[in-house]
Amino acid sequence: MEPCHLTATEAARLITAKELSVEELTRSCLDRIAQRDAKIRAWVTVDPAKAIARARELDKVMVARGPAGPLHGLPFAVKDMIDTVDHPTQNNSPIYVGNQPSQDAHAVRVVKAQGAFIIGKTDTVEFAAGGRKALTRNPFDLSRTPGGSSSGSGAAVGDHQVPLAFGTQTGGSHIRPASFNGIYALKPTCNVVSWTGARQSSPSLDTIGWYGRAAEDLTLVAQAFRLRGTDAMTRPNVKDLKVGLAYTHNSSKAEPAGREALKLAVERLASAGAIVEEISFVPDFATLNDAQKLIGNWEGQAQFLPDYLESHEKLHDDFRQKVEGDGDMTVDRIRQVYDTVYRCRATFDAMFGPKLDVILTFAAPGEAPVGLHSTGDWVMNSMWTMLNVPCLAMPCHTGPNGMPVGVQIVGPRWSDADLLAIGEAVAPLIDVAASASTQGVAA
Repeated sequence: MEPCHLTATEAARLITAKELSVEELTRSCLDRIAQRDAKIRAWVTVDPAKAIARARELDKVMVARGPAGPLHGLPFAVKDMIDTVDHPTQNNSPIYVGNQPSQDAHAVRVVKAQGAFIIGKTDTVEFAAGGRKALTRNPFDLSRTPGGSSSGSGAAVGDHQVPLAFGTQTGGSHIRPASFNGIYALKPTCNVVSWTGARQSSPSLDTIGWYGRAAEDLTLVAQAFRLRGTDAMTRPNVKDLKVGLAYTHNSSKAEPAGREALKLAVERLASAGAIVEEISFVPDFATLNDAQKLIGNWEGQAQFLPDYLESHEKLHDDFRQKVEGDGDMTVDRIRQVYDTVYRCRATFDAMFGPKLDVILTFAAPGEAPVGLHSTGDWVMNSMWTMLNVPCLAMPCHTGPNGMPVGVQIVGPRWSDADLLAIGEAVAPLIDVAASASTQGVAA
C-alpha cells in the first residue's frame, strides 16, 4: 500500500512512531495528484515545492521535539472559499481570481497549529452557494458529479489524493459529497468551529466540517479542534444503542440505491444487537426544507450585497437574485419561519435520552447523478442543517452502477463527541466494504 492510501489515523500513528516520514507521505500524495488530477480536477492550486519544504520542516520538528499535535505531518486540503495565506482564495468566482488573503481562516490556523499543513485548495461551487459549478468529477465514474459544493474536497479524499480535507455545509454541501465519493464526513454542530475567514453565505446555517476515510479520522480532527467531550470519548456497546430510523417527509425522494443502503444499515445494526425503531416528527418538521431555502436567501442578501454593488456584471445571477430578494418575503413571514425553526430545534433535542441515542437516515437520495450540470439533490440534508445538529456520514453500499451510497447518523446539538463515539462503534458494521475501498476509483 502506498502511503497516500493510508487513513489519516494510520498515517499519524506511523509518523509518530517514526515508521513513516512526513516527506514520504507528502510525496506519495503529490504523486497521486500528478497521476490523477488531470482526470478528477479536484484541485485549484497545489504547490509541490512548498509542500515538500514544509514536510521536511515537520520531519525536523519530529526529530527535535516530537509531534506538534495530533495532526502532525498530515496534508490537509482546503475548500477554495476558506482563506489560506499560502494559497489564493478565489471562491470559483471571476471577481476573486488571484485573490490572496493576508491571514489564514481560523479553522486553517487550528489544524496548522496542531501539526498539519495545507497541500492545496480544492474546487468548489461558486461561493459554496450557487452559480458556477466546480470542474471536479467523481473518482468512481468520471461521467458523474462528486457532489457539491465541497466537490474538490470530497473527490480528493475519495481518490486518495489527500487524507483530510475541509468542506462546508449550508444545505447539503458536505454530507452529500461524502456519500457520492465513498468517504466519511463530520458536519459538526453549527458554530462549534469558527467560521472566521471563510466566505459567508448564511450565518444561521454555514458550518465547516471535514472529510476522512475512517470514522477515527473524523475524531482525530475533532480532538484537534477541542470539541467538547472528545478528549474522553468511550465507544458505546452496539448492543446498548437505541437507534431511531428517520425516513422523514423527504423519503419519497429516495432512490432505490438510497433505500437499499438505509435498509442494509438497519439490518447490520439490528443483527449486532442494536434496537432500531422508526421514529416520527411533529408536522412543523415538514416545513424545514423550505425554511432552509428561505433563510439562506434572506441572510444571503446581506452577504452578497458588497459584490452586487462593486462587481455587478461579474456576479452570477444566482447571487443577484439573492440580493434583490423575493418580493413575497415579508418581515412577518420570515419572523414566522425563524420562530418555527427555533421551536423545532428545541423539540428535536428533547427527543434524545433514555429511549433514543442516535438517528439513522439517508445521506443522499442515491448514487451520484450523471453529468456536472448538477451536484445532486440536497433534500436529505437541509432539514438537519436547519436544525444546526451534528451529522456524520459513512459509506454503506454500492449501487447498481457501481457507485458508493452512504448513510448518516445524527444527534442533538452539541452532542458531537457522543456522535463520533457512536460513529466509531457502528462504522465497522455499516461500512463492511471499507477494506476494498481503495480499489473502487475509476482508471
